[in-house]
Amino acid sequence: MALRAFALVAAFVGVAGQVMADGVPTLDVVEVRVGPADLIGAAVSATEGVLTTHQLETRPLLRPAEVLEAVPGLIVSQHSGDGKANQYYLRGFNLDHGTDFATWLMGMPVNMPTHAHGQGYTDLNFLIPELVSSLRYRKGPYYAEEGDFSAAGATHIDYRRSLSRRFMQAEFGPHQYTRLLAAGSRLLPENGPVLLGAVEVAYNNGPWGQRENLRKLNAVLRLSAGTVDNGWSATAMAYQSAWTATDQVPRRAVDNGFIDRFGSLDPTSGGKTSRSSLSAEWARSDAAGRSRAAAYLIDYRLDLFSNFTYALDNPLRGDQFEQLDRRQILGATASHTWFADWSGRPVEWVLGSQFRHDHIGKSGLFLAEARQRYTTVRDDRVEQTSFGLFGEARVQWRDTLRTTLGLRADQYRFDVSSDTPANSGQAAAFIAAPKFGVVLGPWMQTEFYANYGHGFHSNDGRGATIRVNPDPRSADYAGLVERVRPLVRARGTELGLRSALASGWLTTLALWRLDVASELLFVGDAGITEPSRPSRRQGVEWTTHWTPLSGLAVDADVAVSSARFRVDEGGGSRIPGALARVASLGVTLDTGDRWFGGLRMRYFGSRPLIEDNSVRSASSILTNLKVGYRVDRHITLSLDVLNLFDRQLSDIDYYYESQLKTETAPVADLHSHPSEPRSLRLAVRMAL
Repeated sequence: MALRAFALVAAFVGVAGQVMADGVPTLDVVEVRVGPADLIGAAVSATEGVLTTHQLETRPLLRPAEVLEAVPGLIVSQHSGDGKANQYYLRGFNLDHGTDFATWLMGMPVNMPTHAHGQGYTDLNFLIPELVSSLRYRKGPYYAEEGDFSAAGATHIDYRRSLSRRFMQAEFGPHQYTRLLAAGSRLLPENGPVLLGAVEVAYNNGPWGQRENLRKLNAVLRLSAGTVDNGWSATAMAYQSAWTATDQVPRRAVDNGFIDRFGSLDPTSGGKTSRSSLSAEWARSDAAGRSRAAAYLIDYRLDLFSNFTYALDNPLRGDQFEQLDRRQILGATASHTWFADWSGRPVEWVLGSQFRHDHIGKSGLFLAEARQRYTTVRDDRVEQTSFGLFGEARVQWRDTLRTTLGLRADQYRFDVSSDTPANSGQAAAFIAAPKFGVVLGPWMQTEFYANYGHGFHSNDGRGATIRVNPDPRSADYAGLVERVRPLVRARGTELGLRSALASGWLTTLALWRLDVASELLFVGDAGITEPSRPSRRQGVEWTTHWTPLSGLAVDADVAVSSARFRVDEGGGSRIPGALARVASLGVTLDTGDRWFGGLRMRYFGSRPLIEDNSVRSASSILTNLKVGYRVDRHITLSLDVLNLFDRQLSDIDYYYESQLKTETAPVADLHSHPSEPRSLRLAVRMAL
């Protein structure tokens, strides 16, 4: 794999030297902008923000998706192999692999509805952090543009359209970690568009007793002209990876010495995945208004083998199962904003639409042994179509008063063809979601916000047509199963402020509440849908960013939340896995001289693991460091020290019953996936 990786990058760099060299020589300029945009006079709520590449490039990263930890209060973790989608936490949610947090990249949705493993599955392993130009985040259901999966929030990530210089980067670390990246851009002849290309290859075994053998190949080709607000782009992407996973393991297996904390109970767990896409974006802005449009075509595949209960259901063959997802996605978005004057009051009218169709050729759940399938639990084909229409009006009533009024309407249709005929069928659902916001100020560079809005998440389409339990492992196999509502409403409120009283200083504070009508969840491990109770989450969030000196920035955020089921059925009202406290502190230094770096500390609070709160996960503090040195105009060195203090922590904890092959009965136990030990990753970048 390593030889092939070097060959691919060498070939790319050879082509880059001919095709992607900048046509006009320029002086090397190190641009330093470490502070965020304060958004005074532009924001709709206190909990939205925009981050640029200059704020992201000094963050030490273990995984690509950790770019999302730039969103205040958001935690990214993992409970399996690094080829699988990460686990996300925000606003009192264990978001699993992405439900209730919408993620977009260059106008394309990343969340996968009606997914074989989990609703809203968000795999960001194809992200190339060095190409990210901006990250825009919004929390809460207050934005008409945001639809499915955005009740807790949404983020929109954009890639660069050009690079000042082409470069080749090589990274090395323990456990045979190797990552090679080559990227460059060129202005095509006769003032034509800009062509940007990048190729990434990576290999890693991780600290696991069972070698992870992660192999990743990733490529991006983007053609663009103009700017984000006045221009267009067309992008082709291709990604594939394969890995062996070490899933979470029971504490008793570690305590009794059966395995160590990095050991595995099923050395054949893992999977392979791929994602290819073609997308285009267009925008035009002038004094009269702004138009935007995007379209995309995505081909996605996942073949995942997992084993979380070991020998509970089948002591002889084990409990491994396979989840298979094959789909093509076609979609488009469009919006237009009119700038108007209403009796001397500036007004923005927005009208937009979103369309998405998922042709899910196969969404299957199978029982397996050592990656050999032997029983089908369910095997489905699904056609899922959604259409959303949204409108919004922003009125500046006075210099210190503006309002936002919005309405979103979504129509969904599901057509399921199941190997169990009783579970086939069609379903449709409609939901309307009003939004309202008031902004008072600014006074002394301080604004006050009040927001109210409805949002929603969709449920797995198979749950909308199911009639009988397809799982032969279940005691009520072939028994009647209650269908679920395809769309679940959320209702949110928020009070907040944003202040930039002093130069180089920005702080926000927000009090929020979010009610979800039902925590309905498709259980991908079992192939059935289980409804749960309505819930309420509420909390307070505080963020601050301070730039005391040019090139030096300090940022901090704290989020405290409470998550409860609104109905106590006798077993308690806590929501398992709900994050109650999170905090982070970061220091960034980059004056444009030779030395630069960043230090980040993250606090991940304790969570209840069962409804009565009698079992809780431990809290953790993780510290990462990045130090860089610009040797000359061509060579830059950087060192990431991950888990700086080498603390023995858990990335994730669960509490449930499992059974080892040496046991004769199930045991309820804490199951954990450990954080990786201290590791050093050295990167060498050569500008060409």
